[in-house]
Amino acid sequence: MLANRTVLARQTALSGAARVVRCGSQHNRRVKVQAAQEEVQLSGVVFQPFPAVQGELAVVDKTNAQVQSFARVNFVDACEAAINEQINIEYNVSYVYHSLFAYFDRDNVALPGLAAFFKAGSEEEREHAEQLMQYQNVRGGRVRLASIIQPEVDFNHAEKGDALYAMELALSLEKLNFQKLRELHDVASDANDAQMCDFIEGTLLAPQVESVKQVAEYVSQLRRVGKGLGVWEFDRKLQADLDAQAAA
Repeated sequence: MLANRTVLARQTALSGAARVVRCGSQHNRRVKVQAAQEEVQLSGVVFQPFPAVQGELAVVDKTNAQVQSFARVNFVDACEAAINEQINIEYNVSYVYHSLFAYFDRDNVALPGLAAFFKAGSEEEREHAEQLMQYQNVRGGRVRLASIIQPEVDFNHAEKGDALYAMELALSLEKLNFQKLRELHDVASDANDAQMCDFIEGTLLAPQVESVKQVAEYVSQLRRVGKGLGVWEFDRKLQADLDAQAAA
């Protein structure tokens, strides 16, 4: 009798374990089915935008890499042409400043502060031209360099003297450059090119305003000091300021 009870207890335990296994298997199947359903739904969300890409994919597929850029998107021809024009302006201003550097570096002029100032200005304008060239490439445009006008080589002025005349010339160039940057911004704005507007405002227009202010102050100071000893003192102060900036 006791043996029968033991057998019965074992059968009951095995039956319960079998039910647990079956329940566990059913639960695992339900979890797997639910996970698969969620994966299908997630996959649908991920791949849903791709039909909208088919147009751009067709454009990329037809792009001739020999003459066109893969990166070009929403970049109109007017913006490309305007950037190339501004590159030419920056190089022309740089060329004039380089000529001014050579003039003030002469032994019979010998104003090293002004020479250093215009050399730095020439390098800065050339840097702006290179920034525009890099941006043109980023947007998928083609850089086309134009001819540069030959600048003057002598800057002495009978009434104003060479220092004031050169600084007034620099102020005129800085103002012209600012106006041209505004025109470049207008072209980008008319094309609804917000990214190009942001580049011009942040990279070019902000420092250009500072340059106009700085050169305007130099013109005011040179008008006060005259053409003799005052210019020499101005040059010494300018050289000291440039040295301090370089050391900072």
